[in-house]
Amino acid sequence: MNIIEFIEQYVPWSWIIGGLILLAIELVVPGGVFIWLGLAAIITGLSILVLPISFAWQWVLFGVLSILGVILWLKFGRRASNKITENPFLNRRAERLIGREVVLKEAINQGVGRVKIDDTTWRVAGPDLAKGKRVKIVGHDGAILRVEEV
Repeated sequence: MNIIEFIEQYVPWSWIIGGLILLAIELVVPGGVFIWLGLAAIITGLSILVLPISFAWQWVLFGVLSILGVILWLKFGRRASNKITENPFLNRRAERLIGREVVLKEAINQGVGRVKIDDTTWRVAGPDLAKGKRVKIVGHDGAILRVEEV
């Protein structure tokens, strides 16, 4: 028995297994689309178990459910992700430090030095200054903080 005959013989289970595979792909390639395609395939398979649906209408049902799922996700998912949180700088540590005054741990030589903030040592960029000088964090370039003398 080849795979095409197997799929034709067990059509509802093929949809359900295909949906589970799509859900597994969502775990590896996150983005939110495969979850809706997987759910649409599983619902299509469950529908075929209950109602006799022709092969063409199975694809129509799958397509409509997929498109509907993605549209609803885009509409309501974006709204949920745009909410203002209690901690807007979570996962944006460098931005959270802007405006803070700290003491240089290492002198800034040729534009580069180090500061210790809480439990982390940060590289800083700014004018040449001696160790122990107070500086204010005014910006960042990736993980390098830009500082000015206070």
